[in-house]
Amino acid sequence: MKIQKEALLSLVCLMILLPVFNRVSAQEDEIPKLENPISVQYLKKNLRKTQPRLVLNPAIKNNLKKKLKTDPVVQNMYKAIQLNAESIYNEPLLERIVVGRRLLATSREMLWRVNMLGMVYQMENDKKALERLNDEVVAVCNFSDWNPSHFLDVAEMSMAVAFALDWTAGKLPQSTIDRAKTALIEKGIKPSWPANGENPGWAFGTNNWNQVCNGGMIAASVAVAEKEPELAAKTISRAIDGMTHALVEYSPDGVYPEGSTYWGYGTSFSVVTAAMFESAFGTDFGLADYPAFKESAVFRVLMNAPSGWYYNFADCGDKRSESGDVILAWFASKTGNATFFEKERFLMPAEDMGKLSRLGGAALVWISQFAENTTEKAPLAWKGEGDNPIVIFRGDENDPHNYYFGGKGGRATTSHGNMDAGSFIFELNGVRWVIDPGNQAYHELEKTGFDLWGSCQDCQRWTLLTKNNYGHSTITVNGELFINNGFAPLVDFSDGENPEATFDLSAVYGENMGSVKRTFRKDSPVSVLINDELQTSENTQIITWQLMTTADIEIVDDGAVLTQDGKTLRVENLSQPDLEFSIISLDPAPMELDRQIDNLKRLELRVPAWTLENGKGTIQVRLSGE
Repeated sequence: MKIQKEALLSLVCLMILLPVFNRVSAQEDEIPKLENPISVQYLKKNLRKTQPRLVLNPAIKNNLKKKLKTDPVVQNMYKAIQLNAESIYNEPLLERIVVGRRLLATSREMLWRVNMLGMVYQMENDKKALERLNDEVVAVCNFSDWNPSHFLDVAEMSMAVAFALDWTAGKLPQSTIDRAKTALIEKGIKPSWPANGENPGWAFGTNNWNQVCNGGMIAASVAVAEKEPELAAKTISRAIDGMTHALVEYSPDGVYPEGSTYWGYGTSFSVVTAAMFESAFGTDFGLADYPAFKESAVFRVLMNAPSGWYYNFADCGDKRSESGDVILAWFASKTGNATFFEKERFLMPAEDMGKLSRLGGAALVWISQFAENTTEKAPLAWKGEGDNPIVIFRGDENDPHNYYFGGKGGRATTSHGNMDAGSFIFELNGVRWVIDPGNQAYHELEKTGFDLWGSCQDCQRWTLLTKNNYGHSTITVNGELFINNGFAPLVDFSDGENPEATFDLSAVYGENMGSVKRTFRKDSPVSVLINDELQTSENTQIITWQLMTTADIEIVDDGAVLTQDGKTLRVENLSQPDLEFSIISLDPAPMELDRQIDNLKRLELRVPAWTLENGKGTIQVRLSGE
């Protein structure tokens, strides 16, 4: 199956998330705090008394209704919501179907249904939508539980039921309201408080689980605040304190360490949390202005390559949706920057949008709040540091070559991370010449008993080509795996017409190398130069320069020529003219459990350590197109 055809599979991967490699965050006193005045007294005084109050409130609703009469984008997106809502009536009510260890697909379906039906009810007072919402709520509240062993399932279901209660504003039968509030308390919030009195790992964790689970518990707590004020207050207070441990991961420049599609997941719940706080309390307690959070919109934009693919590092999907990015639109509403507002995509025929985001109903609110006041473009050369540092070089919007380069450092034990420090991807003239092998479906691996989530040096995760250094365009030494916790920082960066960036990869090789510094330079509008400064150790035997591609390869005197889609790319060996590239076919991949990618191969330049004079030397390779 061609890698392009596996985009759907990669999207499925994103539907099945785990708290993988949830590292210890910075010291508590180093993490900027959010305002946290929450107490029972604060709730009684400041929580909006009337519904709706989650994302919507009377003022926000009135603005949205006005925009529905005048704004083509809001009108078109609402039409898509109506079509989505109409499709739900033909579907059976949800059942408690656990796939592997997850109820997550059911929880997400419920959140989507509530967003679509709930927004239609709010805008039109649609009785049919109200009746169906009642049936949906009764069905899921009758589940034996919401699968607390995998708490994402509970969080998304809790948000769904909370929205259903809030957006129907007391118009559901009293029996349903009582049942739903009891379920939110007994199946949602209480399981978030372990019997041992300690906080669950996700509450103060550093990855997407923190954002999703705390967001779900906040929604549930607002919904039951009058019934259980003490439980609601302590849960919201914990969430506000805990969320900063995930928010700090965006620092210092906005990079989301888990990659672009996980940005879409984790950030979406932080965004909706900010919107809930604003509508319910009149303040977001500082969430929107948290350091580097708004800057992450630039990261999101830059992860979209001209081809429609993501820069798909970490456990990231291959391609973005053709629809408008509704989460990015929140950042547009907060900044006024039209670069974050995908107007043309929002105006595509509503019939062609298909199934919308499960937060698409809520997103209509901040789409309606967008008012352009700048068209500041994302930079053409950009670096983002932090736990998973990356660089991007690209052409401008008129670039006839659609130049796009992404390179990275980081460590394998970052949440959803891989042994990919020093790796890069490269697009030119509409072709992705150098690829990242991407992600693969979690459940398909897990059901075999494969340990996907262990991150120790000898853990099974690193046997997969998508996860280890053998499947990435980097340097491997002595044919060995990277040191799992070795960190490769970005140590130098300059922008301008010929931007360049240097990563220090030394730590990923341990005793196998003295030092390795990799520099990427955009040396022309159609080329990139990769320069590796090497110092061996007494253990160094063979240094392998790697490039991953699905193009056809011809070995030539000074390197290789890649051919794909009727176009060519030269790979020039500038430093070791006496050494020849070799081609390693990875179709089929080494293991049955590996992701199988049509025509995948690894182009290698193997440099014996003894050929480097005094243990020092350079590997220099130039990729150039037409």
